[in-house]
Parts: sequence; C-alpha cells; structure tokens
Amino acid sequence: MRALINLTLLALLAGAGYVALTQPDALPLPWTQPEATDPAPPAPPATGGALQNLGDTALKAVVARNPVSIQALKAREYPGSPLTVRQTLAAGSTYTRQVVSYQSEGLRINALLTVPRGTPPQGGWPAIVFNHGYIPPAEYRTTERYVAYQDAFARAGFVTLKSDYRGHGSSDGQALGGYDDPGYTVDVLNAAASLRRDPRVNPDRLGLWGHSMGGQLSLKAMIVDPRLKAASLWAGVIASYDVLATDWNPPPGEKRTLDAVNRRYLRLLSPNAYLRELNGRPIQLHHGTNDKDVPYSFQKNLADDLRNAGQGVEAYRYDGDNHNLSGNLRTALNRSVQFFRENL
Repeated sequence: MRALINLTLLALLAGAGYVALTQPDALPLPWTQPEATDPAPPAPPATGGALQNLGDTALKAVVARNPVSIQALKAREYPGSPLTVRQTLAAGSTYTRQVVSYQSEGLRINALLTVPRGTPPQGGWPAIVFNHGYIPPAEYRTTERYVAYQDAFARAGFVTLKSDYRGHGSSDGQALGGYDDPGYTVDVLNAAASLRRDPRVNPDRLGLWGHSMGGQLSLKAMIVDPRLKAASLWAGVIASYDVLATDWNPPPGEKRTLDAVNRRYLRLLSPNAYLRELNGRPIQLHHGTNDKDVPYSFQKNLADDLRNAGQGVEAYRYDGDNHNLSGNLRTALNRSVQFFRENL
C-alpha cells in the first residue's frame, strides 16, 4: 500500500454552517515490496523488463480486478429502492424537505430530499443527486451542512437528494473512504436509481452536483451510468490518480515518485482515463485559485483530460477564492442552476 492522501481540511462557509474535511486514504499499487507476512505479489518491474512493457490491454485486466475501477463498477447492478420517509422537516420557501432512506447493497442509507411545491412539468421534476465532500462520518448529520446549496437548486425547481453515504451518521454500513473503496460510489449510483423510481421525478432528467470528494464520486457515476445527463463539480478531487499519488499534499521536503508501470496502472484506474465514455454529456467545473485543500491544478488536469478526450467542458476559475468558493458563492450557484436548466 502507498499513501495517496494524507490531508485534513477545516473550512467554514459563512452563513451555511458548513465544515468539510478530507480523510486519509490509500490506493493499492499492483507491484510493491511485500511485507514479511504478505503473500508474494508479482515481481516489481525492472527497467526494461516485461512488466514495464505491458500493453494497456494487459494492464487494464489488472486494473479491472480492483473494485474501485470503472470496469468493476460497471459490472455491478444499481437497483436502488423506493424512497422511505423517515422524518418530515420544516419546509423551504418553495419546497418540502424530508429525511428519507433508500437501499444500497442491502444497507439503509439516509438522505435529505427536497421536492418543489406545485405542479411538476410533464414527465416529472428534473432531479440532482447531491454529493457532499468529506465530513467525519461520526460527526455527519443528515440535516446539516450544504443547506444553502440545496436551497438554491430546490428553489429553482429541481428535486435534490443528498445521500449520507454508508457509515455516515445513522446510515448503515462502514465508512471506508471515497477513493480506495467503491462503497460511496455505489451509494451515489443507487441514489440515482432510487430517484428514477420516484413518480415525482422525470427519470430521463437526472444530473449530479459534487463538492471535493463528492466531485470524484460524481465523475465516476457519470462514466458508469450513461443515463446521467450532466454534472457540476466544485473544487473536486478530480485529477488522475497518478497525479493524486504524487502531487496531493506530500509531506514537507518529500518528493513522491512513481515508476512507469505503477503510474500507468493508476492512470488506468482513474476515471480520467475513460472520459470518452461521456459521449458529449456536459461537465461544469468550479474552483478557486486559493484553495488550500484541493489544488486548482486538479481542475486544470480534468479540463485538459476532457479536451484531449474530445469532450466539451465549462470551467470557471475564481481568483483568490477558497475551497468552498465563499467569496463567489452566489455567482457559482447561479451558474450551476443555469447549467442544469440548460442540460437536464
């Protein structure tokens, strides 16, 4: 195992009561030196050796055995379930608010649901699967954080569903992280499937909004499920995995490096290697240049990958702003609302 992420964030969004942290996480590399008690892995690649010269087809076969890979995620089923009301909350100005639950791999996952009041458009309301960033799972509460964000979309006529993810608050399961375990992505895809089953929602008008860790979950979900129409990603952990492994918050004075085969492995494990499968479905990006937690370069990394894959991208840079876009919150929300109005 080699550490991918060792970062702790503390950010306060004025007026929204929002605190987000990013957890330590790790991604396994296919060829590493074994611990004394470990079964022997494949021999590490030598310069000019056979492993170093593995073709992408052979390496993809290795990648596909990792449960976080796009291939493994596509092999799963995401039936979702009917949404079950657990608690009715005080209504918003133009929408209702409820704590609901849905099923994901046999786990009960709680979520905050908002539904516009009034007569829905023909076919049902458009809907947004709302994917929050890292919050310590034991501290997470379904009804807290991101209130201003959901309110903006709900008042604009979108159903929103903010999943807890497994192991958060009183949801079932273990919180094993968003990068080296598939669980949160599975929960996002089952949240989308559960919205499709709701008679108030138009199943053909679903999108995703994601912040920080939720940005990567949203990107994966878009690639795995071709029925998801659009995604707006804020300050996302959306660089390719090989970039995350070397460039995200290395210890002071330490330079992280990867040998060629592990770099290729992490690249092929990353959703960034499968962006052509978006087939033109739109992605919108927002990031502040003074983000101390997730570098602005990560947005540039994904934008470049999208363009190289022949995909369009709508990318906004907020000079001097932070991880939560506190200085441009209303502008960014208005842009996201308009993006979904045009694409859902």
